[in-house]
Amino acid sequence: MRLAPSLLAADFSRLGEQTRAALEAGIDWLHLDVMDGQFVPNISFGPLVVAALKPLAREFNATLDVHLMIVQPERYLADFAQAGADVITVHVEATPHVHRAVQAIHHLGVRAGVALNPATSLTTLDEILPEVDLALIMTVNPGFGGQSFIATLERKIAALRQTLTERNLERVELEVDGGINRDTVARAAQAGASIAVAGSAVFNRQPVGENIKGLQEKILGMGVQATH
Repeated sequence: MRLAPSLLAADFSRLGEQTRAALEAGIDWLHLDVMDGQFVPNISFGPLVVAALKPLAREFNATLDVHLMIVQPERYLADFAQAGADVITVHVEATPHVHRAVQAIHHLGVRAGVALNPATSLTTLDEILPEVDLALIMTVNPGFGGQSFIATLERKIAALRQTLTERNLERVELEVDGGINRDTVARAAQAGASIAVAGSAVFNRQPVGENIKGLQEKILGMGVQATH
């Protein structure tokens, strides 16, 4: 299981420093939550932050995983691709043309993901799942960091993992985002997630490297292999 620190939880006055600390701890996926104040109630950042982090990510051969929590994401796909995104994920709830958005992301030479809010049914992925590289299940209601993992969504994660297996789509990454900490990371892994996004559990008062190590130890302690 791969950990993807969410940079939204970092100290923005020390963003480069804290990002480097995560990369030096062995992390090779960085999660960037883009919010527009419409699809979710908060506002975060745009392509300029992605572009600023790209040289650092390239130095460590790390993936920039950009999660667009914005309405009509098609308007900005080219901007984020040009800024250096390696993966761009759009919400099925944010556009009536998910297939077109996924095609556009791939046309830009970027891996494509689709995301579901907690109350959105997995059936919304039935037609698009073979076309994507990543499926993201939100395990909190999006918009703010520091929320608690919604325990009932473990069944949703497990159901999607079963679907990916039955449809021979194991290549599709199954990412979870929200409330991931030392108490929940192993549960997400056991349910079938292959990537766990962790924000405040990584960027808190302890050194970033120690937080990452603690999360990985929890995964390994449950018999699930942690990868960087």
